[in-house]
Amino acid sequence: MMDSMDWKDKLGAALGVEVPKAVEADDAAEQAADRGDAAEQQGKDVVNVMLDKRNRKGKKVTLVTDLHCDDEALKTLAADLKRHCGVGGSARGGEILIQGDLRDKVLAYLKGRGFKARII
Repeated sequence: MMDSMDWKDKLGAALGVEVPKAVEADDAAEQAADRGDAAEQQGKDVVNVMLDKRNRKGKKVTLVTDLHCDDEALKTLAADLKRHCGVGGSARGGEILIQGDLRDKVLAYLKGRGFKARII
């Protein structure tokens, strides 16, 4: 005989965490939609562009931080930036990581797109 618990409930019980219900997930999706996209942030908040080489075995990366947008808009902007710079990178948690020291190129691109950006 089958349990009435689905796999999410079983996983939550095994790890000792509470799994959000479908209604809570819908509320989270609405809150993410309220955050807006990258185009809405243009000209409002300051976006920081910085060089980082901590915990990267001496390799340098350019970080774009303080982007207040949802993950889909962030990934789209990251893809455009990577294509413009001709390098790899990633986008997670409100940050875009571009491989190499390309602060000036990233800053010029962001300003050209209407963002208020600065190098720190």
